[in-house]
Amino acid sequence: MQAFLVSLGAVALAEIGDKTQLLSLVLAAKYRRPLPTCFGVLVATLLNHAVAAEAGAWLAHWLTPGVQRWLIGGSLIAVSIWALFPDKADESTAARDGHGVFIATVIAFFLAEMGDRTQIATAILGAQFRAPLQVIAGTTLGMMLANVPVILLGARFAQKLPLRAARICASVLFAALGIWILMR
Repeated sequence: MQAFLVSLGAVALAEIGDKTQLLSLVLAAKYRRPLPTCFGVLVATLLNHAVAAEAGAWLAHWLTPGVQRWLIGGSLIAVSIWALFPDKADESTAARDGHGVFIATVIAFFLAEMGDRTQIATAILGAQFRAPLQVIAGTTLGMMLANVPVILLGARFAQKLPLRAARICASVLFAALGIWILMR
C-alpha cells in the first residue's frame, strides 16, 4: 500500500504545471470531447508507466541525466516553435468521432510522456519499491487526478479561448521550460 500511496502523491504533485498537463488542456480545447480524451490519457499513462516501471533501471543506465536534460530541453524548444503554427490537417473527422479523439490522445500523450519527469519518477519508484503493479496504479491515478479537471475545464471553455493567443502562450511556456531545463 505504501508504494501505491507514495506513487500517487509523487506523480500527482509532479504533474501540476507539467507539459503533459498543458497537452491535456490543448487536446480538450481542440477536440471538445472530454470523455474520449480522458480515456486516451488513461490508456497512454498506463502503457507509458508500465514501460517505465519495468524498464526504469535499464533506461537510467543508458541515458545519463545530462543527456536526458539536453533531449528534453531541445524537444521543448522545438515544440514551442511548432506550437506557433496552427494545424493544417482536416480535424473534422476526429472532432466528430470519439475513436479518432481517443487514438489521437493516446498517441500524443504517450509520446509527450516519454522522458517526462513523471515517467522518470515512475521508473525510480518502480525500482525502489519493486512493486510494479502498485506503482503503476498509483502513478496512473496521480496523472488522472491532475489531468481530468484540466480536460473537463478545457473542453467546457474551449469556445471562449482565443486559439491564437493560446498557441502563443503555449509556445512561450514550452520555450521557457526548454530554456530552464537546459540552464539547470
